[in-house]
Amino acid sequence: MTSTFAQRREALRAQMNGGVAVIPAAPHQIRSNDTQYDYRQSSDLHYLTAWPEPEAVLVLTSVPEPRTVLFVLPLDRALEIWNGRRVGVDGAKERYGADEAYPIGELSTRLPDLLAGHERLWYTLGENETLDRTVLDAVRALRRQARKGVVAPIEFHDPRIPLAEMRLIKEPEEIEILRRAAAITREGFLAGMRNTRPGIGEYAVEARMEYEYAVRGAQAVAYPSICGAGHNATILHYNTNRDDLADGTLLLVDSACELDVYATDVTRTWPVNGKYSAEQRAIYDIVLRAQRAGIEAVKPGNSFRTYHEAAVRVVTEGLVDVGLLAGNVDTLIEQEKFFDFFMHNTGHWLGLDVHDVGAYKIGGEWRTLEPGMALTVEPGIYIHADLDVPERWKGIGVRIEDDIIVTRDGCENLTASIPREIDEIEALVGADVSTRA
Repeated sequence: MTSTFAQRREALRAQMNGGVAVIPAAPHQIRSNDTQYDYRQSSDLHYLTAWPEPEAVLVLTSVPEPRTVLFVLPLDRALEIWNGRRVGVDGAKERYGADEAYPIGELSTRLPDLLAGHERLWYTLGENETLDRTVLDAVRALRRQARKGVVAPIEFHDPRIPLAEMRLIKEPEEIEILRRAAAITREGFLAGMRNTRPGIGEYAVEARMEYEYAVRGAQAVAYPSICGAGHNATILHYNTNRDDLADGTLLLVDSACELDVYATDVTRTWPVNGKYSAEQRAIYDIVLRAQRAGIEAVKPGNSFRTYHEAAVRVVTEGLVDVGLLAGNVDTLIEQEKFFDFFMHNTGHWLGLDVHDVGAYKIGGEWRTLEPGMALTVEPGIYIHADLDVPERWKGIGVRIEDDIIVTRDGCENLTASIPREIDEIEALVGADVSTRA
């Protein structure tokens, strides 16, 4: 895919109006003391280079000629014994398409020459204080030479803006990675359902699912898994996952793998004991119908808001049908009375980030869907304990989420094979209970 990354760099350069871009790697994140989290590359740098290491900076020049320059960690036998192999300067050129590559320690001395001749600098200020100083020092050094005819940057632009628009439309290679990631995530959900039973911990289901991701080649989870049973299912971003599964409750699981830096994002809700109660079934059916309506509305020409509005209408109608809301459906929607039960949007962009980049509105209007966009459709109903509703409804939380690609004539549901139908789920839950779970 080296040519793919080169094409992306050229596409970005074409939008830079003769400017120069400086794009850093993500830093290591400290977990505690001298312990670090597993390294995860900046999505933008990965998109442009696939460079896997920290302490790197990409510079894309336009003059005197277009060049791809990487500053990277040099080979260091002593440190590699402790911390693992490095790609090195030569590897940056041979394997990652750099026209030039230098040790990261030379950035401050070489950067002024790379910025010279460019009036526009594409760099995100405020994210890396040390690099900010290096970049600004280079700009100041060039400006001091203005009387000698040296051209220095006079405009600063944020490269995240054009990159977000580029990343919004997925290339065929990206969609294929998402398909593979979806297939791995499916196996995690099947294992989670099969190994659910009353009395085990939420964390046990989480562990069983994430085990499946790992043994099938996923490098990470796309985000901290949400495994919430009972009232925990009504907390949108609950991820403590430490309570036991109580008989008669629902388990809401929002979990997915990350493969080759691309995220999936899936939610299913199933009964801990394998059978939905009448109230659970009623709420689940509303959410499932809302999701179907949302997915049906995902097609080119419709706006991003269209599928949310479709889901909201079904949810509101359903809440009226079961007696949790009362009144005219159109009025209830206009007054957002559904918001006590369904308080989030029906979806978001998906890609290198689980909540991927890209504007949702253009010129104040909701964006029109186009082929190649990846998004989620994830309506939900959450009945909190403090709502003024009959007791039998309280503590029911249901969300159903799938990963969707907009196609030329509609959409493709990448995660459709993960069971959603009530009969399918009831047949699976607890079918393969093991001591590992």
